[in-house]
Amino acid sequence: MGCFSCFESKEEERLNQSATDNDDRKDTAHPSHNSNISKLSSGADRLKTRNNVGPRRDPSAPRDLPDANISAQTFTFRELAAATRNFREECFIGEGGFGRVYKGQLDSGQVVAVKQLDRNGLQGNREFLVEVLMLSLLHHVNLVNLIGYCADGEQRLLVYEYMSLGSLEDHLLDLPPDREPLDWNTRMKIAAGAAKGLEYLHDKANPPVIYRDFKSSNILLDEGYHPKLSDFGLAKLGPTGDKSHVSTRVMGTYGYCAPEYAMTGQLTVKSDVYSFGVVFLELITGRRAIDSTRPHGEQNLVAWARPLFNDRRKFLKLADPGLQGRFPTRGLYQALAVASMCIQESGAARPLIGDVVTALSYLANQAYDPISKDDRRSRDDNGGKIGRSEDGVGSGRKWDLEGSEKEDSPRETARMLNKDLDRERAVAEAKLWGENLRVKKRQTLDLEGGSEKDDSPKETTKILNRDAERERAVAEAKMWGENWREKRRQSAQGGNDG
Repeated sequence: MGCFSCFESKEEERLNQSATDNDDRKDTAHPSHNSNISKLSSGADRLKTRNNVGPRRDPSAPRDLPDANISAQTFTFRELAAATRNFREECFIGEGGFGRVYKGQLDSGQVVAVKQLDRNGLQGNREFLVEVLMLSLLHHVNLVNLIGYCADGEQRLLVYEYMSLGSLEDHLLDLPPDREPLDWNTRMKIAAGAAKGLEYLHDKANPPVIYRDFKSSNILLDEGYHPKLSDFGLAKLGPTGDKSHVSTRVMGTYGYCAPEYAMTGQLTVKSDVYSFGVVFLELITGRRAIDSTRPHGEQNLVAWARPLFNDRRKFLKLADPGLQGRFPTRGLYQALAVASMCIQESGAARPLIGDVVTALSYLANQAYDPISKDDRRSRDDNGGKIGRSEDGVGSGRKWDLEGSEKEDSPRETARMLNKDLDRERAVAEAKLWGENLRVKKRQTLDLEGGSEKDDSPKETTKILNRDAERERAVAEAKMWGENWREKRRQSAQGGNDG
């Protein structure tokens, strides 16, 4: 997993000559000594020169400058036109804010997806270069593979591996009546894989990469519904050193942007976590982040869902009706707990994406069988039972799978994540209390014994009772710990009833 050093601010400005003066110019460079992608900016300069983007160099200079870190292949426009049959409509597979996407076949026989950038669209030269560089330097099973690019004259095209199942949006939102919706297990698998892609960008890249445009249409699906993140034109290098955020112009998609980023332009990895929470809510509910066709009050997914998180009796209303009740009640509550934490108003209150991966890996490794008769649906209303898969390794966090269903609200599930830590703290405090009591008793005995003879009848009586006092102290400590745990249990139960 390669690390890479930050753009120098001046070099980043050269990548974005058409951007506003306030755009992305406060970034500082913190080179990574162990980086194997240490010439990102110089790679951008070579890429611009090679493809007539930006100032030309001496015509006598060799065109194939050694870009050791840029593995993307270059294509001519003629080659890609031939691959897509001159961009015929029968090859058209999708369209976004950056341009149209076509299915094509290279001379080698490889099937590819060719994205032709709209010259009047959202993605300009800078975004084109960023996407080429990012996808050339970052490699992960949950990131789409960039095969090559074309920059002939004013033409800007990107060539990706072909993702046969299209985007998550195609399989989740606004499905026709005759189309089978994604089942619960597949939804959790997609969520976990997409989270792992974000985790790679946030935690493995150095400095971190902030995706900035996480949404269902940017999650592509391969055979077996294996998810990969695509469209890195808006990706941004994250804060380094003691900086808590980077300041940039607000980009992204309405409904998915974190509130602090939308209002201030301050971008952190927690901004991506918020966007992930919105997509995860889409997976759970089957609703769009923004849907103007719904009644007033339900058009914004987050605004509609937040009040429901506070009423346990309404949790089942958050499940996608297309699932027709084929989901585990406990799994739904646990998924809602993760989503609710991701969409917190305050970025500081949101979890790190690594913690999200831990929780979702657990959920994805649970085998829910809607046909099984042991799902206790008769006792759980519309619920189900989660069973551990044979190869499921869980999450590292401990979930109380034997507890009462009514305690599985998002808030209670969040408490459950720390239950073991609380128990250990209670035991430690009880032991400390008992030890302090014994020390105090011992000091008292020593002070009293100092004024008497060691063989006096009074001292002998104290010695005979010392063991009994020690046992009494231990018993009191155990009782204190048990009372403390019972009080915590009653408090948590009262929170659920409220």
